[in-house]
Amino acid sequence: MAHAAAQTDTLKVGLWVRFDAKPGKEKEVVAFLRQAVQLVQEETNNPLWFALRLGPTSFAIFDAFPDDVGRQAHLNGPIAAALMAQTSALFVAAPVIESLDVIGGKAAV
Repeated sequence: MAHAAAQTDTLKVGLWVRFDAKPGKEKEVVAFLRQAVQLVQEETNNPLWFALRLGPTSFAIFDAFPDDVGRQAHLNGPIAAALMAQTSALFVAAPVIESLDVIGGKAAV
């Protein structure tokens, strides 16, 4: 099986989005994040996206972009809209969205 390396040197900016599931809604949050993978695959400006479980009720999304134009397009896109629309149903509070700069990285598939 061949490994393809992602061009992480071209990824300059990113997002760290953290949120906590309401009690009893953890499975629904996992299902929502798995569905979000399909949406992110349609985005041409988002080459790196991860949905993460940090603990029993804590979740995060990390994604990276070549530039701020791609990051802003993602923030104005369907995944961000869907995430915010689910806030009252699934999350304890609104997701905390932090912009960040990518300093370095490695990705192999």
